[in-house]
Amino acid sequence: MMIRVRGKEHPWREGMTVADLLKELNDPYPYAVVRIDGRAISRPHFDKTTIPDGAEIFLIPMIAGG
Repeated sequence: MMIRVRGKEHPWREGMTVADLLKELNDPYPYAVVRIDGRAISRPHFDKTTIPDGAEIFLIPMIAGG
């Protein structure tokens, strides 16, 4: 039972949410969106969105410019 995050395998567990994953990765970056198998999930939904086994995860950072 694994998922792929940034192209690397990561252990998966039943009921794992996007918020759980970010906590496990110990990555302090404030991601605005996480893409799960092509589906975009925005920050307000990180606590409620579960990750399926075998998912491909892309972390998309906030970008600002002027």
